[in-house]
Amino acid sequence: MSAYVALSAVLFAVGGIGLLVRRDPLVMIMSIEIMWNAAALLLVVAARFYGVMAGQVLVFIVITVAAADVAMGLAIVMHIARRGESVDVDALKELKG
Repeated sequence: MSAYVALSAVLFAVGGIGLLVRRDPLVMIMSIEIMWNAAALLLVVAARFYGVMAGQVLVFIVITVAAADVAMGLAIVMHIARRGESVDVDALKELKG
């Protein structure tokens, strides 16, 4: 179990570093996905270790939320890009409707 927990921590750290360091919105979305996957891996490992199905059920919820996260993030990025504005995260001060 400790190897999986360490792998999950490394994946979460890589996602966090990618989120903080990179300024490209697509890379930021991928970094968030890596963090979601690290959490899902930890839930599966805990469910297997304790012999309960609750962790595996929660993984389906995590996958659903991660898919919705990607869909909304990509929709926002595509909307900004179609308007002809810069997609740089530092250049976006606020989202206006």
